[in-house]
Amino acid sequence: MKKLSLLLLAVLTCIVCIAQPEIKFENTTFDFGKIKEEGGKVTGKFIFTNVGNEPLELTNVRPGCGCTAANYTKGAIAPGEQGYIEATYNPYNRPGIFNKNIRVTTNEPRFIENEKATPHMIFIKGEVIKRPPTEFEKAGYTKTSGMLRIKEPNVAHNLLNTETVNDTFYVRNFWTKPVTFTLEKKQDYISEIYRNFGAELLPGQEGFVVLKYDASKRNAFGQMKDMVIFQTNDSLEPVKRLHYANNIKEDFSKLSAKQLKNAPVCVISTDSLSMGNLMKNTSKSETVRVQNTGKSPLIIRNLESSVPMFSATSNMMTIPAGGTAEITITLKAPNRASMQNATLDVITNDPANPIRTIKLSAKIL
Repeated sequence: MKKLSLLLLAVLTCIVCIAQPEIKFENTTFDFGKIKEEGGKVTGKFIFTNVGNEPLELTNVRPGCGCTAANYTKGAIAPGEQGYIEATYNPYNRPGIFNKNIRVTTNEPRFIENEKATPHMIFIKGEVIKRPPTEFEKAGYTKTSGMLRIKEPNVAHNLLNTETVNDTFYVRNFWTKPVTFTLEKKQDYISEIYRNFGAELLPGQEGFVVLKYDASKRNAFGQMKDMVIFQTNDSLEPVKRLHYANNIKEDFSKLSAKQLKNAPVCVISTDSLSMGNLMKNTSKSETVRVQNTGKSPLIIRNLESSVPMFSATSNMMTIPAGGTAEITITLKAPNRASMQNATLDVITNDPANPIRTIKLSAKIL
């Protein structure tokens, strides 16, 4: 009886091993050859057959980068039947040789038994022939769009809170009609101080606008992002935006020896905080203490996190001499398992250490 049971078990095991889906591709590489950059998206099709004896399903079809997109057979593919995977490539702004992969997983036993099993790999390749330069590219206006364009719409500076900076922005009208160019909203810390054209740019005309950024009027510290908007009659993109990314630090150069002696002193309870383990899509908070061991009030100018999922608030922004505040640091965990590392800059009016940095870490399960 025991031998019979073992024999039946062996037979059943053999049947299970034999009864399984199996994918087989006709070709694992699709060569587009030479394609024109301006010719639009191209699509290659991979045909496969279920050579197993159980229904086959594609459980994941994942392009190796953002350059490819995949459409594929959904649902079960019966034994002996065929399915397909379509891979699309957009050649625009991607001149040169390319070789991209698509990772394919199925309901084959090896993927069910091991979620980290190596996927099937299929490839697309080819060469994109560079298109002729546009009139915008010939003129160096590639970072904005529309018929009126700004050559360089982004600026960044390191500034003291007592400083101002002037920036020159070049603009050009590529349209056949005059284009108006009007500052939409005047901010007290960003102002237009000069332009070498009137209220509009004539067809083909290039001009420039000078804007002044006044950090003292901005009244903020740390990494500041600001946007300036111009309204135009551009038929394609009427709103034009200029972007500032300025790092503003406090100017302590005019403090007297007496003021420095009586200045606030920022002492933080830790310069490294591990928030431990937490599950995906949950949140967790920890606190650190900030003590003022100086002789005048300590002002927390800003709490600046390097990663948005970490945020911080303080129960006291002005800490009297000898006082202590608590900073609550909260992590909102993303929807993926990962190690998260970040920094939190505590920016204060302590002239000796205006920026104290806390290293943050957590493991998302």
